[in-house]
Amino acid sequence: MNGKMRKQLTRLGHDLNPVVYIGKNGLTDEVLVAVEKALEDHELIKIRFVEWKKSKSDISAKIAAHTGANLVRVLGNIALLYRQNPDPDKRRIDIS
Repeated sequence: MNGKMRKQLTRLGHDLNPVVYIGKNGLTDEVLVAVEKALEDHELIKIRFVEWKKSKSDISAKIAAHTGANLVRVLGNIALLYRQNPDPDKRRIDIS
């Protein structure tokens, strides 16, 4: 992902609300399932860290690696992830 794409996705993600929250249990199988489902439905998602704030970059990278998503950025206690839908008819975001 180049800088232009990252900037465009950051702009698109600005008004999004978090759809997944990382709480006291940290990175669990349930969290990974929720992230997978959210990426299928939305392509671009925000994850909010309620706990585990010191490990947010590491956890975000693990989530991205596990789901095949791109970690767009981590800012504050929010991670922004993007994964293009493989079905061209279901794609919501056009980045180039």
